[in-house]
Amino acid sequence: MIESWFLLLRGFLIGLSIAAPVGPIGVLCIRRTLSNGKLAGFLSGMGAATADMVYGAIAAFGLTIVTNLLIKNAYWLQVIGGCFLLYLGIKTFLEKPANHAVQVIQSGYFSAYVSTFFLTITNPMTILSFAAIFAGTMFIGAASSPILLVLGVFAGSACWWLTLSLGIGSIRNHLTNDYMIWINQFSGTVIVIFGIAALTSSF
Repeated sequence: MIESWFLLLRGFLIGLSIAAPVGPIGVLCIRRTLSNGKLAGFLSGMGAATADMVYGAIAAFGLTIVTNLLIKNAYWLQVIGGCFLLYLGIKTFLEKPANHAVQVIQSGYFSAYVSTFFLTITNPMTILSFAAIFAGTMFIGAASSPILLVLGVFAGSACWWLTLSLGIGSIRNHLTNDYMIWINQFSGTVIVIFGIAALTSSF
């Protein structure tokens, strides 16, 4: 029992450490939380958490065929992901602040979830990070219970996105329309930069 909790905790810390660094998903989550509310921001993060869980499962269960397929097609996946980042960045930059309820209806909670899942899953290099981390965790019974590590990864990642969306959401009502315009433009620019970086590195 203690060993099982230890594996869950280890997976939790892995998921937390992979989700926490600020990147395009973090910028999107923050911007959507400010524009559409805590739930939209949280669901955006959950898309990334789900993708992290998928990659964690591939690494933990040693699915080498899937891993090799992803790495083999890394170039095209990165190009697709980079182009999607450019699209989201430009869309975010040009988006005008509107009534929060209307904005949520237009964008949709489902699209918030799917878009971040797609962005994360099209970065096959993520699986190399998981593989490297899991290589040091597959001992003390971990090899016989990879599911516990995977569940821990999902919980750690989800916990980070919940904390971020709640924290950012708490200041949402204090922002003026002009400030929201600046946030949209800043976030859009940052996301475009990430997209350009992804496309540049793919070449």
